[in-house]
Amino acid sequence: MLSLNNKTAVITGGASGIGASMVYRFAKQGAQVALLEVDLEKARNYITEIADPTLKISCYQVDVADQSAVQQVMGQVIADHQSIDILINNAGVSHIGNLDQTSSKDFDRVFSVNVKGVYNCLFSVIEHMKTRNQGVILNMSSVSALVGISDRFAYSATKGAIRAMTFSVAKDYLSHNIRCNCISPARVHTPFVDKYLETNYPGREKEIFQQLAETQPIGRMGTPEEIANLALYLCSDEAAFITGTDYPIDGGFIKLNT
Repeated sequence: MLSLNNKTAVITGGASGIGASMVYRFAKQGAQVALLEVDLEKARNYITEIADPTLKISCYQVDVADQSAVQQVMGQVIADHQSIDILINNAGVSHIGNLDQTSSKDFDRVFSVNVKGVYNCLFSVIEHMKTRNQGVILNMSSVSALVGISDRFAYSATKGAIRAMTFSVAKDYLSHNIRCNCISPARVHTPFVDKYLETNYPGREKEIFQQLAETQPIGRMGTPEEIANLALYLCSDEAAFITGTDYPIDGGFIKLNT
């Protein structure tokens, strides 16, 4: 069950948080994992921390907002591994602020990574998958694409775009046996959350963390490992009947908190 033997998975933003958990989980299930990161040293340090030479993980430096760089690195992954069977568009950046607190520079920065970056990766692998008449794509959306969340104007807009792109790709490439789904997590305890609390609530980290955790009706934040487990299923052959679907993984946030 859930074996990824003889498959190559590309995971963007795979050196920390949810991405890092997916890299580890997919490699443990037998995949050759191509970890794409803008910070190559960070990616290599993560592989060193894993300290498991049996896992097949290789690191590639790329800024997903740069289309020519993405095309080049995807070509290198194919040359190194002969195929790309799975693409996970996980790389992303955040922005805290409502509309009047979001400058044009802020808006462009978030969209260049979260939306243009996903487009660049999709564009760079779709012909390869069409030629092979198979492929699995998983995009990372968010509950913010489905419900209003305060002070997440630009970020929410990007995640809504990713959700729509997912449905479009799933529809357009059915005849090529390419599946495309997305995951919409609620709050997940990652290093980003810890940094956010340290920066904005010094001395009150535990208090605010608990407040944020309790916004999920289940009473806690999710873990990166829980998101990785869902990603693994959706990218496995066991999920061969699933495409064009957004999967909230949110501790009841959408249905029980709105």
